[in-house]
Amino acid sequence: MSKQKEDEQHIKRMADLLRQGAALTELACPACVSPLFRLKSEEFWCAKCEKRVIVVKEGEDPSKITGSLVLNELEATLLSKIQEIQEKIQSEKNTEELQKLGATLSGLLENLERLKRSKRL
Repeated sequence: MSKQKEDEQHIKRMADLLRQGAALTELACPACVSPLFRLKSEEFWCAKCEKRVIVVKEGEDPSKITGSLVLNELEATLLSKIQEIQEKIQSEKNTEELQKLGATLSGLLENLERLKRSKRL
């Protein structure tokens, strides 16, 4: 892809973020130096790299922030997998397959509960 085409796509992604309510910040992406956007979720996003950027304020412990983000992503993944299994259960007729799906669902739910308990600590 040509440099001009990449720049056009980058600008389009930036405009899309603004239309969606993201705020342009004075911060720059540490990887590409493109301006960062603050999303409604209060996360920072680089439109050029198309990645979330973790901003650590002076005096904050970065390991606590990173750990919290990892747990949130893991929770989202578990919820997504639970939904996938639930959809498969709805359409499945084979009892053996239903038992496998049920066992998988049970394990996912147990892991989700453990994760939520650990987040409360």
